[in-house]
Amino acid sequence: MSGRLMKKVLKEQEAALLQLNGGDDDSESPVSSPPTRNPFDLLEDEDEVDDRDTTTIDRRYSQQQADGEIAIETSDCDIGSNKHSSTEKPAFPTVSTLDVKSKKKKKKKKKIKEDLFPNIEDDVKPSDLMLENLTLGASSSGHQRMAQYPAKQKLVNIDTDEVMLKKHCESSILQVEPKLLSAENELKRIFGSKVVKSYEKSQSSGHSRLIRGGRRGSHNLKKTILVSPSQHWPRWDGSLAMELLETRNGVNYFKYVHSSSYAQAQRAFEGAKAMHDLNGIASILLNHPYHIDSLITLADYFKLSGEHEMSADATAKCLYALECAWHPLFTPSHKCQLKYVHDTNRPLFSSLFTHMKNMDRRGCHRSALEICKLLLSLDSDDPMGAIFCIDYYSLRAEEYAWLEQFAEEYSCDNSLWLFPNISYSLAVCRFYLERDEEVLINKKEKDTGKADSVDLMKQALMLHPSVLRKLVAKVPLKDRMWNNVVKHSLFRGEESGSPSLDHLIAIYVERSYIIWRLPDLHKFLYESAVLVIENLEKHPSDVKDWDCVRKEAFSSDKNEYSHLLVSDFSDSMPTVPPDNLQEFMVGGGGGGGVEHHQHMPENNNNMPMPRDVSNRNALAVLFESMLPWINYGSREEEEDDLPDQANQD
Repeated sequence: MSGRLMKKVLKEQEAALLQLNGGDDDSESPVSSPPTRNPFDLLEDEDEVDDRDTTTIDRRYSQQQADGEIAIETSDCDIGSNKHSSTEKPAFPTVSTLDVKSKKKKKKKKKIKEDLFPNIEDDVKPSDLMLENLTLGASSSGHQRMAQYPAKQKLVNIDTDEVMLKKHCESSILQVEPKLLSAENELKRIFGSKVVKSYEKSQSSGHSRLIRGGRRGSHNLKKTILVSPSQHWPRWDGSLAMELLETRNGVNYFKYVHSSSYAQAQRAFEGAKAMHDLNGIASILLNHPYHIDSLITLADYFKLSGEHEMSADATAKCLYALECAWHPLFTPSHKCQLKYVHDTNRPLFSSLFTHMKNMDRRGCHRSALEICKLLLSLDSDDPMGAIFCIDYYSLRAEEYAWLEQFAEEYSCDNSLWLFPNISYSLAVCRFYLERDEEVLINKKEKDTGKADSVDLMKQALMLHPSVLRKLVAKVPLKDRMWNNVVKHSLFRGEESGSPSLDHLIAIYVERSYIIWRLPDLHKFLYESAVLVIENLEKHPSDVKDWDCVRKEAFSSDKNEYSHLLVSDFSDSMPTVPPDNLQEFMVGGGGGGGVEHHQHMPENNNNMPMPRDVSNRNALAVLFESMLPWINYGSREEEEDDLPDQANQD
């Protein structure tokens, strides 16, 4: 309020008081009693005040326009004018506190502006930036407009965003579900929790005998997601660790590192390996029960001797130790990479591959699929060839929709449908999806334009015709109707002409032949082959066209997948005779090693012998007894064996 208006109001108040009281009553406060005045005079006074306030705003606007504070100050002045016009104005307080409040508001606005835009230079207008922030979620071009303003922070490159988005799309299909990694959870879903718990109780009572006299005592083992540790396992010694190498494009790269004690055990293992001394490896496990390479060697030995349960237990110990050494930032996802080029990372890949096959033998196909996804996501180069068995595990787990999504979203150098395992598995996948009643009712295939199962199978047979002959021999398909099909010129050859393709076909037949033993797939494969033969009679030039596609996809004269052994993808469990196992234990160690093994049972006469040695390999039992966590029998069992020994004497 201006000074002229204030004087005018005071004069009117004094005149009103003189008229009413004649100047006798001077005790009343002029502010407490409202004055009587003409309402039209107030309108004129407010116009004068608004004119003066407008000139003040114009001055502030001209001064603040150079400082980049137009939008904020203008909006605040409008708010202040609305408050000023909507409320009744007292005489003295408004005049005395107006300037003080405006200064406080200015300081507060300046502080808010500095907090909101700390990294914006002076030539950037906060009002424009606020508008961009408001429209960023609704407008797709808001990010590009924001990038035009200079800022101290680094702007993200558009090409990098596209690469990361593409990589996320490729890797999201490989997202691992930790709950599905556990074989116990899948067994509970299949057989029920009561059956699994009763079996675990029976097993725990048997494992309690394996603990050496209870000297280790009860200790809590760390819970892991890859395997469930057994109670008789020793405590994790922490000799293995993992370090973060770098973070690039939002992906963390890790590497396993060895402690000094672990490095010493590793050198001892290399010496025992060079001498083919399995006893030396057993002595390493006495002091370092979680030495990875020794456990892997132990698992291989038990597998060759026919002790598959002990082999799986040694592999599970490897994974338990490797998981206990994980970095706090490491999670089984596509954002964490463990490159196979580092020697210390390779035991994790080999242990996961072996564990995946063990889960498949137990019937836990869903857990095997999750492990296969983990293998494929840890290293994009796929050193273990997980992509050549991921279709098998998805079909066994009945994850048909996921397999189609994987073939569409996951990319590599060659299209996935060019691989023999993917081309045939996609046809089988579509065959089962077409049999689904809901799919037949909705008929979503025709809406999405997807090919049916017969077309996919015809395409697979034309691209890889040699697969059919090998499947007929491997499954086997002994019906007479297959003789005419196999004798056709298209399916007569057993080689494709490419070493890489022949190797992949051998891997597929060895891995997935068991799927084709179902009668429904027999009929589906036969009918598709007959349609291919009929089509070739009408269009014989199609053979040359598919040959060109096959040669272009697999043009190398060398076997690019020679590092993948066909036996690694087989379900067969090879066993070695005891004589060869003895050579496996001592190898080039000479006759002294043989004498050592021959005299070891005499040195261990005081140890209780196992009760079920009649159906087990003797050398396997002998080597098993050397392990630190294994001991057979109890005092009661020893007392039961004493009468038998007396009778023999």
